[in-house]
Amino acid sequence: FRIPPGAHLARPALAPQPRTRGAQVYARPPSNTRTVMSCVSAAGAGRAVLAPRASAGSGRASRAVVRASGGSRGRVTARRARVVTRSVADEDLDAQAEEIFAQIQRLKEDNEKLKTDLSDAALEALRLAQEERDRANNPEPESKTKDMSYLGGASSKDAYLGMELPYLGEGDVRVGFSEYDKMSAARQRDAEARARKGAAAAAGTGVKPRPPPVFEKTEQPMSIVFVSSEVAPWSKTGGLADVCGALPRELVKRGHRVMVVSPYYQTGKKEDTLFQGAFDTCSNKMLECFGGLHEVGYMHQVKDGVDFVFVKHDSYERIGELYGDAEGGYGDNQFRFTLLSHAACEAPLVIDFGEGASANGFTGTYGDDVVFVANDWHAGLVPLLVASKYRPYGTYKNARTIAAIHNILHQGVEPHVTFGNLGVPGEWYSCLEYQFPEHMRAHELDLGLVVNILKGAIATSDRVLTVSEGYAREIITPLGGKGLEAMLETRVHRLDGVVNGIDMDEWNPSADEHIEAPFDVSDLSGKMECKRALQREMGLEVRDDVPLLGFIGRLDWQKGPDLIRDSIADMMNEDVQVIMLGSGLEELEQFMQWAESAYHDKFRGWVGFSVPMAHRITAGCDILLMPSRFEPCGLNQLYAMRYGTLPIAHATGGLNDTVVRHNPYAEDDPDIAVAAAVARDKDPNDRHGIQAEMADLGPGTGWLFNEMNVGSFMYCVSNACKLYHENPRMWRAMQIQAMSQDLSWYHAALKWEKVFEWAKIDPPHCEPVQHEQHWN
Repeated sequence: FRIPPGAHLARPALAPQPRTRGAQVYARPPSNTRTVMSCVSAAGAGRAVLAPRASAGSGRASRAVVRASGGSRGRVTARRARVVTRSVADEDLDAQAEEIFAQIQRLKEDNEKLKTDLSDAALEALRLAQEERDRANNPEPESKTKDMSYLGGASSKDAYLGMELPYLGEGDVRVGFSEYDKMSAARQRDAEARARKGAAAAAGTGVKPRPPPVFEKTEQPMSIVFVSSEVAPWSKTGGLADVCGALPRELVKRGHRVMVVSPYYQTGKKEDTLFQGAFDTCSNKMLECFGGLHEVGYMHQVKDGVDFVFVKHDSYERIGELYGDAEGGYGDNQFRFTLLSHAACEAPLVIDFGEGASANGFTGTYGDDVVFVANDWHAGLVPLLVASKYRPYGTYKNARTIAAIHNILHQGVEPHVTFGNLGVPGEWYSCLEYQFPEHMRAHELDLGLVVNILKGAIATSDRVLTVSEGYAREIITPLGGKGLEAMLETRVHRLDGVVNGIDMDEWNPSADEHIEAPFDVSDLSGKMECKRALQREMGLEVRDDVPLLGFIGRLDWQKGPDLIRDSIADMMNEDVQVIMLGSGLEELEQFMQWAESAYHDKFRGWVGFSVPMAHRITAGCDILLMPSRFEPCGLNQLYAMRYGTLPIAHATGGLNDTVVRHNPYAEDDPDIAVAAAVARDKDPNDRHGIQAEMADLGPGTGWLFNEMNVGSFMYCVSNACKLYHENPRMWRAMQIQAMSQDLSWYHAALKWEKVFEWAKIDPPHCEPVQHEQHWN
């Protein structure tokens, strides 16, 4: 408020005379009174502020200070001050409150007057802002005025006179906020720039897809017989079927003669119709095992130059799964796969592939000069039968056997009393005998004696091969050997590891019928369309700027989805979306359902399995999660890299062999990324020389964590998300390196072929004992 001319300062009658210094006035009231003082500072165009102070019974002086300041236009005005000091008794408090209220009202009136004293520049800014907001409310098609709307729904004048000054620099102020958050606006502009840059880069990377490898015929063709409990596409539960369905075709391209022996399943599923292309070879055979003779038939089908032979028997024809039902494994699995091993040993000898019946123009039987590949325990009796029943009698003298371990966790263990059912001579019992340690026995009287079919395969095969170099090193340790590490340690000089390849035709992003749009390394715009389609299908918000994480696999202890469960709270704190596909343990299935309800805007779970959905997740996600506790090879990470989806994986087994750790010091040059991929393909085990140096210069293809805990896992997730948000050029370079790798079976087939050659060069591991026949 302003002091009228001629007004005087009121003071209490009993108070001492105030001491005045310049524009400051001090009043000292008696100690037994309650003093209410007001200090008003008013000068020119300044603001008027009411500052009450009060004290009671303290004997301390209350002071009111009035200061004068210059006007907003630089004029110096006379100093004016007024201090109201009133000493009252307790009964006069109401009158004092009315006095203060009147002063407050006058201060409000002064504030209103100050609104008219704004600078010309501020008024101009407010006028433009008001006009811009009006145009926003009533848009005109031809309007080209620069947007300066920053005040939201309040009037420009009121918003300006609230707490903040108008922003007169570059950038936009967020609608609905009275303050300008410069950092958020800068991030928004950077995100928009990255989106524009990413959209432009998605139209073309400047990288040409690598041509498929050219197979050259080998100078030493061999006859090779794969024995497997499943083979794609006829029967499949995991990676074993993919290996036995794809690798033989690649070996045929090299000029080898290849046969695959597998059961003729009839499980009541649509896959049963695939067996209709097989015809009966009319080569039935009586096999002796399980205390009797059992007749089996052989069905034959040629595909891509491979002889697929299916063993026909009633035990393979039942409604359900391949190995068991909801209550567990079938009780006769030992019989079913003992029969398969016996039938496989007879197939090369008894099936006469007449002219036009066999692949690649071969005729007649395969004979006994073959290489058997016994996959997992289901075919584990093949090396033992060759060594015990055939080789001692002059058959299969030149044959060699390879025990291929795809998962050492499954060993084909049954009570030791079942040894007599296997059709193996009694003197070979020690090859199968196994005794569980005491802590794994059922009770104190249990000796823990069993027959272990996988142990028999390792003990009698000519060579042992696993599906990755890393897994070959792990299974000779107590942690990875699952009780067979001692046996494998004795065979380490004949133990090899070869990383699997993938079917480049089935997993081809440029010709995948299950995905929204085709794409390849030269044009990744289709991948973004696949991401948007996946988000729409799963009911997630369609956002290009958020990393989409996926998981595909069994919900069990080995695959590690429980680590995702334990990390879900931390993961949801990141700006991510997550999709999980799989089935298995009930508690993990329930977790997926709970997470979808708890984080409905960020998480989706699909309980079950769907091949088309697996393709769509692989193509649409930015990151694939593979937190497996152990992984002999793993195929999902290979599929993901083929589709430009970067994996985050536990550094174990084949995951450690196939995923190249992200190099934060690498350049984001696409040419360097391609060169690193090519160099690694030439010799991934070479750690010296130019090729190794070139491979290390690339940006990498994913992230690996060493410890199986939430901290290590989330460290990789956070780093991956940060790179996705902040460095799209490096992300694109990693995609280019991942997609430029040769993930086909070409290199794997050459390595398998080398193992076969080594087996043929070495003498048999189990030397035959000649049995003399005595004639009467």
